Parts: sequence; structure tokens; C-alpha cells
Amino acid sequence: MRRAHPSSPSHVHADFLVIGSGVAGLRAALELSRDGRVIMLTKGHPLQSASTYAQGGVAVAMSEEDDVAIHLTDTLKAGHGLCRREAVRVLVEEGPARIQELIRWGARFDKTGGKFAFAREAAHSRSRILRARGDATGNEMVRVLMAQANRQKRIQRLDYHFTVDLVVEDGRCCGAVVLDETTGRQFMLPAKAVVLSTGGAGQIYARTTNPPNATGDGMAMAFRAGARLQDMEFVQFHPTALYLPSSPPFLLSEAMRGEGGQLRNSKGELFMHRYDPLGALAPRDIVARAIWAEMAATRARHVYLDVTHLGAEFVKRRFPTIYATCLRYDIDITEEWIPVSPSAHYMMGGVWTDLNGATSLPGLFAAGEVACSGVHGANRLASNSLLEGLVFGLRAGLAARSFASRHRVPDLTSHAESIRRLPGDKLDDAEKLRSSLRRTMWGQVGVVRSRESLIRATAQLSRWGQLVSRPFAARADLEVKNMVQVAACVAEAALWRENSVGAHFRSDFPKAKRPGWMQHSQLCLLDMSKKSANPVQRGVIVRMPVRTRR
Repeated sequence: MRRAHPSSPSHVHADFLVIGSGVAGLRAALELSRDGRVIMLTKGHPLQSASTYAQGGVAVAMSEEDDVAIHLTDTLKAGHGLCRREAVRVLVEEGPARIQELIRWGARFDKTGGKFAFAREAAHSRSRILRARGDATGNEMVRVLMAQANRQKRIQRLDYHFTVDLVVEDGRCCGAVVLDETTGRQFMLPAKAVVLSTGGAGQIYARTTNPPNATGDGMAMAFRAGARLQDMEFVQFHPTALYLPSSPPFLLSEAMRGEGGQLRNSKGELFMHRYDPLGALAPRDIVARAIWAEMAATRARHVYLDVTHLGAEFVKRRFPTIYATCLRYDIDITEEWIPVSPSAHYMMGGVWTDLNGATSLPGLFAAGEVACSGVHGANRLASNSLLEGLVFGLRAGLAARSFASRHRVPDLTSHAESIRRLPGDKLDDAEKLRSSLRRTMWGQVGVVRSRESLIRATAQLSRWGQLVSRPFAARADLEVKNMVQVAACVAEAALWRENSVGAHFRSDFPKAKRPGWMQHSQLCLLDMSKKSANPVQRGVIVRMPVRTRR
């Protein structure tokens, strides 16, 4: 993999664009490089992806006590009836081969007694979580994939390049408008096919475990280009993120509870048994709401995660990154309870794709958290996300190769001229708007929602949508524009779903099985020829029934 020279975009050309450089993007790029030249676009540094920060592990049915049928059943159960069964089958059946491939490429997963050390996490009925260096699994997977990509001369990388928008011509996605963050220049990159792997949108919430660059860019640009978004109301809130007023939320892996960690309220009481028979190992949506309820009942800003009884040596060995990070904040987790509260963690919804990563827009493919492949349903099973990135990253690459074999790299000269003439505006106080948006989403479209809170949120987002409808020149302004777009889609879908299921909880509709609950929300743009002053208002909900065998 070569780093293309950022100052000479006219000399940069490729058959394929991959936007994003996490697990899904890297795996797609490796597949695409078999048939042509690939450019990987990354805003900021390539090691700032959410994949790199993934702690807990990767779920895969490879242990002697496990099989793919059990993994499938656990995933469907966690998804509360809204998974796409065929997609889940693809995930669990193809997952072991993708992990074995990583191992052949040099991935080093933890072992005990010469065998892989499989851990258990919430809602898994078997120990099937592979980990690396205790709690640095994502980092290890990205390391191996990046090393493999570096060996491929057909893969070029453009770091510190922000993708502004997708280019659509004759109903086909055929490139992207790119901002060089160093020079401030915008330029056009044509391609036969484009793969989105930009990750999630956790930064639309005031509390999130996601890195700062998780601003929903891929979802927003796909939506503006005319692709469908699905299940945007389903945002997973991780139950246990470090709560300290002076620090950003830091993820405390589900594996800590899998190893025996307990949750205590501000009075020191164990409470999870009152909410679910599985206690601290209940599915994430249940644990997050239980913590939320305990915080409300005790008028506290957090609860505690207690691992002191597991033994200091074990905790240091099993969770070295978490131990070291907490110690930097003067918390010795071997001796003290850890203050925790829920934080936005993962988007189950995203750009709708078929089983091969193809979106509703020809030429555009998506994989990883930006996509909605259907494997997660209403609530993601812990540690399925890294596996999804591998499995569907490969599939998206294969499908994009097939699509590209029937098309040429387009001539986008006319588009490039329009970019050069386009003035780039500056958003007044982008940081203030970003902060206000995040607080609004946390307070009104968070762990618990209601019709009243969602109406307030959608109204405010509509007003903000008018402020960000202009073209902008700077990355910070463009990110805020994308955050407003994605937040509006989440709020709109949450307002439409008048029932509670999985990660989506409506206090005014607490029962899941109201009429229509077995439907998916889909958001798409109205006819673009119908002018609207506010692009946020052009989104419409399309009801999509679940088709799955019982």
C-alpha cells in the first residue's frame, strides 16, 4: 500500500474508492486490489477508527463447545426479532474462515494451554469471544489487515482527506468530492465503484464511547446521494462507560462482566437481579436501562462496576489497557469500584445493504457500522461487530469488483469545474452548534425516549438543518452538517416507531408487541426536483415489513 501524494490530486486515480480504514474498509480494499487500483480515503489518521479501539474481542463459533447454529440463535435472540436471518447466517457461517485467514496473516489471539482462550460476554450462551493482548483485539486486527494492505502495490492511501460528498451521475455512484485537510483544496475522485466503511455516529450524543471522528459522515453523504437508510432508531448504549466529570467516556468492556464483574448502585447494592434473571450478563439494552433506572431512583449520575473480588493479578493480566487507563484517572480497579454510566456506543441502523454490501444506489457499497446489513436487528450481540466488518467487508469488495467489471471510470470533468467555482461558507461557531446538538440528542433521543421529547428534538434539528444546508469548506463545519443530518434521521425514525423493542425504548409505548412492531423503518429522500429550503425535511419514512422464517 502506497501513500498517494496529497498535493497532486490530478495524478491520483483509481478503479475503486474505499472511504474509511477500519476492519471493513481494509478487508474490502484487499479484495478490490485483485482487480484494479484502490484508493483508501481516511479523514485524520488511519489509526483513529473505532475498530482500533475495540476492546472486548471478536465473536466466532470456533471452540469445541460451540457451533454456528448456536451463534446464530444467540444473535437472533439479541436482535429481538428484527434481524435479517439470512444475513446472520452469512455472518456466523463465514466468520470462522475470515478469522482463520487473519491468523494465517499473522494475527495473534490470546491462548491458554496452547488453545485459544474463548471468553463469554452478555447474551452469549457459549464462550466464543476471541481476544488479543487481553483487551486490544481491534488494534491487533487492524494491525494485521494494514500490514497485509501495505504489501499490495495497487492500494494507495490518502490520509487526512475528508470525503465531502458522493458523486452521482445517471443514477450511479461514480466517485467522491474530497477535501485535503492539509491544503484546504477540494477535488474530485472518479471511480468505477465506491465502498463506504466510515463507521458510526456516536458523536451525535454528549456521552459516547466512540472516537471523536465518529460523526456519521458516511450515513449522511449516502442519504444525500439518494441511498436508503434503515433502522436508524436503533442506537446501542453501552451500559458501562467510565464516568468522571473531567474525562471523556471510556469503554469498560462487556468482558469485565463476563469474567464476573458486578454492578452496584450508589448505595453499594447489587441490583441487576431485579431486572433480569441473567443479572449483569443480560443483553446490553436491558443492562443500560436498568442502570438508567437505578441512577434515577438514587438520584445519582452513575453506578459502579466492581471487579475487586476477581483478584489484582488476574485483572491486570486480563484487562491491561483498562487497568492502565483507569489508573491514569487515579482509579485502581483492583481496589476500587469503577464509576460507570451508559454511553452511545454502536449504530445498528445505517445505509441499507443487501447480503453482498450493495446499497440501493448502484455503484455504492457499504460494510461495517455505517451499513445496515440486518445482522444486528434491534440490539447488537456483543462482539459481533468486528466479525461483521471482516465478513461483509469481503463481500462488499467482491460485489464492487463484479459491478466494476461492467463499467468504466467516468469522466467527471464537468463536476470538477463546478467544485472549483463553488464558494465554501464558514459555519458560525461550529463548536457551539456541535455541543448543543449532542446535548439535545442525549436528553431527548437517548436511552429513554417519548413522543414529547422526540417532537422537541425533530423541531430543533429542523431549525439547525436550515443553518447547515450550505456548502462548507472546513472539515469541522462539514462534520457538524453530517451530524445534524444523521441526528435528524435517528430522531425521525424514533418518533415513527411507536413501540419499544431492543435498544429503542419509548416511555409512552413501553410494550414491544404493538401492531406494526415487526417492521423496519427506512429513510430516503423525496424527489430531489421538489425544492426544499431544508434538506433535513426531505427525509421520509418507508415502512418495511420483516421477512424472516419462524
